[in-house]
Amino acid sequence: MAFPPPYIDVEALAWRGGDVRRTHRAIPEEVAVALTFDGSTYAVMMTTPLDLIDFATGFAITEDVIGGPDDIDSLEIVEVEGGIEARMWLKPLASQRQRAMRRNILGPTGCGLCGAESIAQALKPVRCISSRFTVTPREIMSAMSALQSRQSLNAKTRAVHAAALYAGGEIIVREDAGRHNALDKVIGAAARLSNRFPDGIVLLTSRVSVELVQKTARLGAPVIAAISAPTALAVRVAESAGITLAAVLRGDGFEVFTYPERILEEAPADAG
Repeated sequence: MAFPPPYIDVEALAWRGGDVRRTHRAIPEEVAVALTFDGSTYAVMMTTPLDLIDFATGFAITEDVIGGPDDIDSLEIVEVEGGIEARMWLKPLASQRQRAMRRNILGPTGCGLCGAESIAQALKPVRCISSRFTVTPREIMSAMSALQSRQSLNAKTRAVHAAALYAGGEIIVREDAGRHNALDKVIGAAARLSNRFPDGIVLLTSRVSVELVQKTARLGAPVIAAISAPTALAVRVAESAGITLAAVLRGDGFEVFTYPERILEEAPADAG
């Protein structure tokens, strides 16, 4: 069965420099994806129809429905009228846990906290990361460059976010119209690779919201590096989670908001 493409070409009228002309543009698709666990709908998210197995797996992990792929008995992506269903059947212990916490939400593109039943649930404590991982500024800049060179969908549309996990010269990159979805896809992909990236850098092409810090904590990565600035709450949660938060990343550097000790100054070149 053919799923919707991640982008389509459309005709538009372009007003440029006082002139008008017909043009064509690639624009990203977004579809309703229902995530079902053991036959019951848990959430409906608007997402780009790309890497949906990674998305379903990562979403289930960051929602604490599963601890990892070993909790999944089967996962099927099925096209239905009006959208797509990600049908996940859980192993017995995970199924029991899911039934105890079940809730239904309807979220727009990448809405990370929609449907939380209370403020306490939305801002629940996050895992504290005590990793001794360190990185140099040059490595952070190189990692972001590697991400940007692998944004194939954004190269066509200039309209999607990307997230990545970078460690030891390896990188996982995923794209989506929603920045939270992109990170869920990365988390799902890393988990399906048996989480071969225990220490690394989460890279984001967006601002850093609290949900992205929460998801990073769930992944266990000790460093976030982002192109845009963080929110104040994101900084506070990164501080409580033990995460180094670097942001406002440009060609000449970045700003560090929490745990700067993980970023090592590089020794100057030997003049002799």
